[in-house]
Amino acid sequence: MTFASLRALHALIGAAIDDMERVYHERSPNLDYPSIDKPYYKAAEHTPEEELAETLASDPSVAAAAKQIVAACGHLSHTVNKPWFGLMEDVQAGQFSECIRFMETANVVEILREAGPEGLHVDELLKQILALRPKTNPAAGDGPLTPAHLGHILRLLATSHYLREVKPNVFANNRVSSYIDSGKSVAYLCESPDKKYTDTDGVAAFVALTGDEAIKFCACITDWALPDLTPTDAIDVNYALESSSDQAETKSKENKWVAPFNLAFNTQLGYFPWLEQPGNEARFNRFGHAMTGTRQWETKNFILQGFSWEDLPEGSVLIDVGGGIGATSIIVAEAHPHLRVVVEDREQVVSTAVSAWGPQYAPLFESGRMSYRPRDFFESWDPLTLSDGKTVNAPSVFMVRLVLHDWSDDDSRKILSRLRAAAGPDTKLLIGDMLLPFACHDDTSPESSFAPKDSPLLPNLGKGNVHGYLIDIMMMGMFNAREKTVAEMSALLLSAGWKVTDIRRTPGNLWAYTTAVPV
Repeated sequence: MTFASLRALHALIGAAIDDMERVYHERSPNLDYPSIDKPYYKAAEHTPEEELAETLASDPSVAAAAKQIVAACGHLSHTVNKPWFGLMEDVQAGQFSECIRFMETANVVEILREAGPEGLHVDELLKQILALRPKTNPAAGDGPLTPAHLGHILRLLATSHYLREVKPNVFANNRVSSYIDSGKSVAYLCESPDKKYTDTDGVAAFVALTGDEAIKFCACITDWALPDLTPTDAIDVNYALESSSDQAETKSKENKWVAPFNLAFNTQLGYFPWLEQPGNEARFNRFGHAMTGTRQWETKNFILQGFSWEDLPEGSVLIDVGGGIGATSIIVAEAHPHLRVVVEDREQVVSTAVSAWGPQYAPLFESGRMSYRPRDFFESWDPLTLSDGKTVNAPSVFMVRLVLHDWSDDDSRKILSRLRAAAGPDTKLLIGDMLLPFACHDDTSPESSFAPKDSPLLPNLGKGNVHGYLIDIMMMGMFNAREKTVAEMSALLLSAGWKVTDIRRTPGNLWAYTTAVPV
């Protein structure tokens, strides 16, 4: 019944487009969905119609319909595509990832923004790229990159709808590439390249982190997981030149690598201590901004619907555990001035947090409504004193967002047990993480399927939600950790003295806020 399934998928796409169009036309009769060919620069001025069209793209109903379209298109593509072509596209995805990384690192999007819709020829584009490169090693010259190389890199991106090739070897931004825009001028990037990610939404920083560290350690997953099957002449991903005796010694230690990250970067340090090592200053700074980019996993500002903040009494305290620079809790602090927010993380992180935000949130910090304190979340949680002298013995809410997926179950249990020991009878625990469904029906789960009834789509929406499963493998590569199913998360919390009482997410979305109470 393959033809029947193909027609069902085709019909589902049409119905989902109708649903999206209905939402748009209810707001404005002639309002159209944003064009992929037209850049949308978040820092630029837009007409009211452009603003509304872009805002509605994030409407929960529109986003759910869009997921179904992506899922159906992916299902269709894999069904009808010659397996070799699909296999080659996926197995060679590393090349594509590296080209996206190049586009971000070389500031291609910012240069093309200033060039305008007519685009820029690769000859001129290369000159501007090289002019922005830091001259840390003048002896190295401009490197091997030629206009021909550049054209081939950008053509792959244009072929996958990440840029437009408006004329032969002339490229311009589109809606997808503009999403990576830092908003900084070329002149600013020339003067202050280290501040590219300051006062941004963190998307460019997350792209850079993923294309740098993540692509390297994910390339080592098989060598880490199956060390006995690794070729004896396997090349270190860092291309380090080692003597044969060094290589033999390294091979003998392979079974001691905690995670693929450790193998890739030849270190016994965990990822976070490694970030704090001399020479990693730029990566350390970038990581904090990249965590701001993780807001994109959620429906915009969904943290405000993920918990009933308005029900908390005046002066209630939210502790953002392992919150970095407070990329998500700062949204809560701004929206609910009756709350006090304290972000806890390592000394090296919180000491730079306020400056990392620039002047944007200065009034919030100056008022004391949001503050930071250093804490190792494996240690006991001690009462804290706020700027007004108030002592907090037990907070109203512990928020643990994008933390547990960084740690093994045993380590996660230690973190959660410390919070349970410090909790008062009314303290709530709020977990922000993806909850991954199975790729098959699960009759034991209240969320048996995200797909429409009787549709041929996978229950987890397949390609429409594949990003969550990619992050799952990224966590394996970075920490030997993972995302969790609903059952796994519930069991982990219960083992540390917490009982799940609520799970909130938008339809079809893997991202969830899970509330638990002490037991």
